[in-house]
Amino acid sequence: MMATEQKVLTVNIVTPSGIVYDHHATLLVVPAMAGQLGIMANHEPIITPLEIGEIRVKRTDNPAREDAIAVNGGFMEVSHNIASIVADSAERARDIDITRAQSAKERAQNAIKTASEHHNPDELRRAQIALQRAMNRINVKNHLL
Repeated sequence: MMATEQKVLTVNIVTPSGIVYDHHATLLVVPAMAGQLGIMANHEPIITPLEIGEIRVKRTDNPAREDAIAVNGGFMEVSHNIASIVADSAERARDIDITRAQSAKERAQNAIKTASEHHNPDELRRAQIALQRAMNRINVKNHLL
């Protein structure tokens, strides 16, 4: 390996509300549109859209630790050992309020039922996305437990 090669990737996650995550990592796994995508240091430059899902980060400061972050879409750019993720919203597992997420799940399920009964495809799609987001938050929180 050349002396100039690095083994560290900087991971930044930003939402309209501000910075959600900023750490050094040995591995980053994101929910790309084409499937799970693993990124390590010295990865070729890439830009990819993200789906609703879990981001996993293997941190350099504690190799046994893996951070989990729930994201609701967005995109990622990797260049020069920096992975910049711009997400519609993002929440670290430790910050997810499981009671709130369960309530959102129930509301979405009720909205799906109502939209189906009223044959409203637009409302049905919105409710399905809300359910997907709530389930993602629940799954990410449970990943921490």
